[in-house]
Amino acid sequence: MANQGAKKRKEENTRHMANLRRLVIACNVVYGLVRMLIFHSSFTWKHWVGLLLTSVGYFIPYQQLSQMAKPAYSDDGELLDGGFDMSTGGICGYLHDVIYITSFVQLMSIISDKFWYTYLVVSSIYLFCT
Repeated sequence: MANQGAKKRKEENTRHMANLRRLVIACNVVYGLVRMLIFHSSFTWKHWVGLLLTSVGYFIPYQQLSQMAKPAYSDDGELLDGGFDMSTGGICGYLHDVIYITSFVQLMSIISDKFWYTYLVVSSIYLFCT
């Protein structure tokens, strides 16, 4: 009973990270199917660069969130901490924003290449406001 909060947080974090993983995979699959297969005649080296950029835009924040969500165990295997609360703001909220903006940019770039400028605008705003 003493670790119910930690167990609940661990389950919530596991569920949350699985949802983020599904979002990343779904966006990449949709982008790959639609942009590479259906619109293959307009797929250029710039789109490969965009795919690489969005992959980095997913990978780094996802790994940081994964480290934050990792539970802590004692030497005998007892759950000490369920991990960081993913519903809080701060850096956790910022990392979520990066993942969501990346998914938006990636999916909308199927419609128009001009959506890549969203990354430029968001990063400019972030640099000037911090």
